[in-house]
Amino acid sequence: MSPLRELRIGLVGEGAMGRVHAGVLSGLPAVRIAALVAGDVDAGAAFASEWRIPRCSSDLADCLQDDDIDALVIASPSGLHELHAVQAVEAGKPALVEIPVSLTLAGAERVAVAQRRSGVPVMVAHTRRFAAPHRHLRERLRAGDFHLQHLVVETYFMRRSNLNMFGQPRSWTDHLLWHHACHSVDLAAWLLDGEEFDVWASQGPMHPELGIAMDMSIGMRARRSGTLVTMALSFNHKGPFGGFYRYIGEEGTYHVFRDDIKDGDGAVVALGEHAPPAFEAQDRAFIDALRSGAKPSCDAEAVLPAMHLLDRIERAMNQSRAA
Repeated sequence: MSPLRELRIGLVGEGAMGRVHAGVLSGLPAVRIAALVAGDVDAGAAFASEWRIPRCSSDLADCLQDDDIDALVIASPSGLHELHAVQAVEAGKPALVEIPVSLTLAGAERVAVAQRRSGVPVMVAHTRRFAAPHRHLRERLRAGDFHLQHLVVETYFMRRSNLNMFGQPRSWTDHLLWHHACHSVDLAAWLLDGEEFDVWASQGPMHPELGIAMDMSIGMRARRSGTLVTMALSFNHKGPFGGFYRYIGEEGTYHVFRDDIKDGDGAVVALGEHAPPAFEAQDRAFIDALRSGAKPSCDAEAVLPAMHLLDRIERAMNQSRAA
């Protein structure tokens, strides 16, 4: 068997998610991060040194115009994802774009149109789709041996100041709906593929400095099956970090946290063959698509149902606040 051709990746973003992708990509065979595009030059230089990335620039054009760069991984601030994804497509560079692909439905549709017209793939990092527990339960749903009555999601952080997941200062403001709820809204739409949903939502007071709602309550109901989805989200939470999923089904209850799954009695559920962590499985899927030329399973078109739902949820929140 001939050795794999080395894929050279341009990484955009030196923040928390840039660090996560660097950790995964550095462990994949015949993959090299050949360039870093950083918003902060000093932080970028330190990041590039740590991960042995030979080039660091503050100009995305350096990667877009470089024929030696095969693809981009875009982990820039959320408000730049849409712009950077479209620029990548226009330059003919396939891209893995961090969630959310855009902070608006219109922006997500622009990325999907750019992908469709160019044929250059844009995969979006909807990481929950790649977690073994969620994939296991989706397979059971599709096989008909698990019937989901209620998916309950708790997404909790302490985020009263503008810090990232590693406690480092951010130059931009995170968003509970378009970022964190996006994970769970997409998961529900993916689990219950083909369902139409009713939605309702409300949000708490706006933070006086950050200018965002710090708490949200979101509900969805699948019209055909009647399955309920309930999401509680908070940036005010003093306690465990991250997202917890409770699958309440006819045949049992399951608790999912990241790559772990337990049943209603707290016993670990064996998933058979060892599956890689979600972030690794996701980035591997992107690399495999690059090598094979196949369309990524989670591309800009595939995530549009979730973006439509988020737009409807945002309008429901605005109506609730105005009432």
